[in-house]
Amino acid sequence: MSSSNTFVEQQPKTRIAPNLEFLKEVGQVAGGTLLSITMLASSVISGGLVGLAVTFRNLPDVRQLKNFFPEETTYIYDIKGKLLAGIHGEANRKIVPLDEISPNLKRAVLASEDSHFYSHHGINPVGIGRAALVNWTAGSVREGGSTITMQLVKNIFLSKKRAFTRKIAEAVLAIRLEQILDKDQILEMYLNQVYWGHNNYGVQTAARTYFDKSVANLTLGESAMMAGLIQAPEEFSPFVNMRLAKQKQKEVLRRMLEMKWISQQEYNDALQQEIKLGKIRSFQGSALPYVTNTVAQEIIKKFGRDALLKGGMRVQTTVDANFQLMAEETIKEWHKTLEGRGLHKNQMALVAIDPRTHFIKALVGGIDSKRSEFNRANQAQRQPGSAFKPFVYYTAFASGKFTPSTTVIDAPVSYRDGDGWYYPRNYDGGFMGAMPIRTALALSRNVPAVKIGKAVGMNTVIDTCRTLGINSPMVAVSSLPLGAIGVTPLEMASAYATFANYGWQSPPTAIVRVTDSSGNVLLDNTPKPQLVLDPWASASLLDVMQSVVTDGTGKGAALDRPVAGKTGTTSSEKDIWFIGSVPQLTTAIWVGRDDNKQLASGATGGGMVTPVWRDFMQKALKDVPVMKFKPPSEFPRPKPVKI
Repeated sequence: MSSSNTFVEQQPKTRIAPNLEFLKEVGQVAGGTLLSITMLASSVISGGLVGLAVTFRNLPDVRQLKNFFPEETTYIYDIKGKLLAGIHGEANRKIVPLDEISPNLKRAVLASEDSHFYSHHGINPVGIGRAALVNWTAGSVREGGSTITMQLVKNIFLSKKRAFTRKIAEAVLAIRLEQILDKDQILEMYLNQVYWGHNNYGVQTAARTYFDKSVANLTLGESAMMAGLIQAPEEFSPFVNMRLAKQKQKEVLRRMLEMKWISQQEYNDALQQEIKLGKIRSFQGSALPYVTNTVAQEIIKKFGRDALLKGGMRVQTTVDANFQLMAEETIKEWHKTLEGRGLHKNQMALVAIDPRTHFIKALVGGIDSKRSEFNRANQAQRQPGSAFKPFVYYTAFASGKFTPSTTVIDAPVSYRDGDGWYYPRNYDGGFMGAMPIRTALALSRNVPAVKIGKAVGMNTVIDTCRTLGINSPMVAVSSLPLGAIGVTPLEMASAYATFANYGWQSPPTAIVRVTDSSGNVLLDNTPKPQLVLDPWASASLLDVMQSVVTDGTGKGAALDRPVAGKTGTTSSEKDIWFIGSVPQLTTAIWVGRDDNKQLASGATGGGMVTPVWRDFMQKALKDVPVMKFKPPSEFPRPKPVKI
């Protein structure tokens, strides 16, 4: 996804020290008598383990490891490859192939943990014999004697409790594993599996955390320090105690020098090298939480929570990080401005969608994600008020019986609703008589919208909403055209984007593509638009909604290019909206309070939200060419249907 995360080792892949001279470790610790006892004990133990390998039938089947995929961190990137977040469960891990791991680190780990790795067959008799003697003398398990293969099977299959029986099981499983995987496969799996401290599993995340670089580029000094962490990563962490970390580093380097894997000069240089630490990354939050939380929910819905936390996915989002930050900053600034205008304790949400692809380009769920990660953009269901009216007028146009110039009477009317009567009223309390639908929508007259809704049928209006992806509960009551339902800003932006694309729709998404850690594509959201609305009716609605901005309640949203949109204001001024579009971008902005109380007397979408929308769109459309909407005349008008 991002080229900065991929590094290739600049030398041929070779086995590490395959012909190392057998190191008589026990003989260096004690005299000849101890060596004889140790060798005798190791021979007995080795022979016994071979027999146990046949009889231990209740142990895990190591053949599973041929298809083993360890838990791995899922990484989320912006559309240009910038890392936004790493999401994981217990294990923060990124898998890397063996030939992309620094040779310095491979040698350091082998020197520290298992210098005879490439010459034994899963167990090291000398190491086991020495450990048996130490533990027998102490009367408890004090020393492991584990090979890298034994450590690997322990980490994957066995409990962490130290016991003689577990050590035997480790040895049996190690013998079995070496029969089905080669040495390089085992070492690669081990380096990607082992715990390195601070919730980092595997060498790549550890290298990023400790030294802020890829594991491919670790120096000898850094590699020795990392290898020294394996036995007690938190205790020897340079973040916790640099003195102890340097001490362990020196022990590893000395071991490498004794084995002649490095020269004296390399040893000296590595000890003198300045260690530049990175920072603990594992529990850092997302750079753009509103976006990454939305993406995470989309992944969970598609693949499940375990896949998100453990699957090592690489997720490319539809969002440019700089564009998103601009949107967040715009909302934050206007929150303060609107508070100064009397809209106290206001919250805001913004969703911008490309109508041609239905890719989400910006999603802001509140004024400050650090104070509240509740995502009002896709979780808060608020009443749209008059922003609902375009759904009514589209339904009328699609019936073939109405056009933007059809006359409707703005006059008192009443409707039987259940056990009572409903008397629709306009926002200003008056009536304006006969007017074309264009004017009725431009001036956001309530009575004409209710009349048209009744004429086409409220259930038909609900069908339109369902087609547009609005799934909130709706009842076919007379007040429905005035927006007395709950919708999210994302639903509104997506619906208006379908109008702006003349009825062509793709599912709205914040994800372009998902791959696994090997690059295999798991999800490709290349747009596959379907025609779900009538193009002529959509173009007619866009034509009328342009009048909202040029001559109606949405004048505050006017740009130096054609804009189609609609204001929304609910009763008691609890929710105010503007949703508007140019051919390349549709944006919905909502303002309200989390406690659902009145914002301020006289607060309207036209007065308070259109300036916010205009400010955002001016920034968003910088260097974007001016485009006009297609006129209705480019599409065939639908034939009238019986209503």
